[in-house]
Amino acid sequence: MRHGEFHHPRLVQVYDAECPWSRDDDWFLALAGETPRARVLDLGCGTGRLTLGLAAAGHTVTGIDPARPSLDAARGKPGADRVTWIEGTSGAASARSFDVAVLTSHVAQFLVDDAEWARTLADLHRALVPGGRLAFDSRDPADRRWERWNPVDSPRRIAMPDGSVVHAWTEVTAVEVGHTVSFTHHYLFGDGEELLSSATLRFRTEGELRGSLRAAGFTVEHVHGGWRREPVGRGDGELLVVARRNG
Repeated sequence: MRHGEFHHPRLVQVYDAECPWSRDDDWFLALAGETPRARVLDLGCGTGRLTLGLAAAGHTVTGIDPARPSLDAARGKPGADRVTWIEGTSGAASARSFDVAVLTSHVAQFLVDDAEWARTLADLHRALVPGGRLAFDSRDPADRRWERWNPVDSPRRIAMPDGSVVHAWTEVTAVEVGHTVSFTHHYLFGDGEELLSSATLRFRTEGELRGSLRAAGFTVEHVHGGWRREPVGRGDGELLVVARRNG
C-alpha cells in the first residue's frame, strides 16, 4: 500500500505509537510562538500531534490532510474540538487567513514532482497574510540518510498501547537521479500479519529549496541544519527552512 501509515487504520495506530512528541515538535511550536495567538495552518497534519499542541498553546489552528484515516484518528484525540480539520490538500486553505504555515515530519519531501511542489508553495503564499511565515523540514541530500534505510540498520521495536509489539524495518527500492528515493516499510504484528507501506521522497538541495521559494514569492529568513539551529551540514542532516511571504 502507498503511504500505509496514513491510510491503513492499523498502520495509523502504529504511526502514532512510533512517533510521539519530539524535539522537532518543540522547534515548530517555538517558531509559531514567536507570533502570539497566531492563526496557524498545519499542512499535512496527519494524526494531529503538533496540531493539537499548537491549539493547546493558544493558537487558532487549522489542520489539513488528504488521508481520512489519519484525520479520523486526530479528531478522536483530547482537545480535537479546538482545531478546524479539513480533508484535502493545500488548495483547501482559505486566502490570507494564516499568520504561520508549517509542514512537519518531512511532508515537503512527499511532494516529489516539481510542479506539485510549486503549486503547493503558491497555495501557501495565497493562504498566508503579507509577512506571514512558512516553516518546514526537509532532509539534506548531502547527509544521504537513505543509505541507512536497510534491513540491517533500520529494525525497530514499536510498543503499542495495548501492550503488543510491532517489529518494523525499512528497505530502499530505488534511488533516482535528482535525489528521488523510493522505499518500503515492513510491519510485522504479533498475530503474524505483515503489512507493507511504500513511498517515494524527494531530497531537494538547499539551493533548490531557496530557488523554489523565491519563485513562489517568499524571502528565506533561515535555513538550519539541525533542531538546535546549527548551520547546514553541522546538525542533524536536516534543512529546516523559515521563509516569509513577500507583499
